Amino acid sequence: MADEQVGERLVPVKVGSLRDLARIAASIVTLGQPAYLVRFPGKDGGKVYGIIAVLRDYYKLYGLPMLYYYVDSGNELGDGSYLLVKLDDQGEHIEVSHATRPGWVAIPIINLAEKPSFFPEEV
Repeated sequence: MADEQVGERLVPVKVGSLRDLARIAASIVTLGQPAYLVRFPGKDGGKVYGIIAVLRDYYKLYGLPMLYYYVDSGNELGDGSYLLVKLDDQGEHIEVSHATRPGWVAIPIINLAEKPSFFPEEV
């Protein structure tokens, strides 16, 4: 089965910050679609946070599967279970937390023991 998946990997898109990844996830959730982040060990240490999204109707394809990801190389984000996002008159607030909070968009973080085989090699 692994041989069949070689040409069917996700297209990697590395974002500049966790804030960028949070905006992508929050935009999906606030439109009523379920979304979650995955977290797994990075190949060079640290932890990789990612979200899988589909760029619909890409040319002749039904969709192009994308992996938007951020690498926390210093393990500074901790091991919280939720990415919390809030916009108010003070600006944008993003944090990793062990619990949800009222008034915040809570995106679950799923811990993976290892990177799945269909994820890009360079991630």
